[in-house]
Amino acid sequence: METAPLIVVADDDQDILNLVSKRLVKRGYHVLTATNGQQALELVRSRLPSAAILDWMMPVLQGHEVCSRIKEDPSTEEVPVVLLTAKVSDVDIEKGFRFGADDYITKPFDIAELDMTLKRLIGNNGR
Repeated sequence: METAPLIVVADDDQDILNLVSKRLVKRGYHVLTATNGQQALELVRSRLPSAAILDWMMPVLQGHEVCSRIKEDPSTEEVPVVLLTAKVSDVDIEKGFRFGADDYITKPFDIAELDMTLKRLIGNNGR
């Protein structure tokens, strides 16, 4: 029996968190959510998900800081990270990739684009 890929989604906006979570579940993913960067980092470290989707601007730790810590830790460095954010400038996008993001999607976003990005990063079978 095939298990659904586990995705950690972190955003401090509860509406976006709910929207992304529900749509990913409908597309066959198992989703764990966090409302701040520290919670997201703890979930990634404890559950080793197939991928993490992080908002940039969150309390406690911002998404790019979480991304950097994930990529610097040998136990989590292989977890693909997608920054899903309203920060749309070229400087922000470049900074996101410098912090280790595997992809960068700007809000507003298309859930199909996010799904395609996840499939590209984790494959069809997840971890």
